[in-house]
Amino acid sequence: QVITGGHYDVDCRLEDPDGTVLYKEMKKQYDSFTFTASRNGTYKFCFSNEFSTFTHKTVYFDFQVGEDPPLFPSENRVTALTQMESACVSIHEALKSVIDYQTHFRLREAQGRSRAEDLNTRVAYWSIGEAIILLVVSIGQVFLLKSFFSDKRTTTTRVGS
Repeated sequence: QVITGGHYDVDCRLEDPDGTVLYKEMKKQYDSFTFTASRNGTYKFCFSNEFSTFTHKTVYFDFQVGEDPPLFPSENRVTALTQMESACVSIHEALKSVIDYQTHFRLREAQGRSRAEDLNTRVAYWSIGEAIILLVVSIGQVFLLKSFFSDKRTTTTRVGS
């Protein structure tokens, strides 16, 4: 997910160890991709911002590798779980979804904070500009009013015959 910058979109590409492109998307703000690795090795992913070179972007990504280990050693067996064990498993699943929601809301909060800080900066610059313009206009008015009330002496010359 793109948190800050530009139009909140980036390009993303995922390659397997052989260089085969598994995933490629252009100008995405948020996406999710799930796959099962077919072989061991180094998988590469790349986020690109080449179409917006002037805007820096912040990107959040999350890897979830493999399955969670069982809470109880007896969970993988075919036997029935006790009521306490099944309650623990359901609470554990609910807490995982709570963690996902918290992450989502933290990202939204970071996005909102970034927008608010940008807006605050713009308002500060605008206020400084208005203060400078107000100062220049008031100094100009003082000089204009002063010129109305100043005594100007003109000299006249007589040309006699």
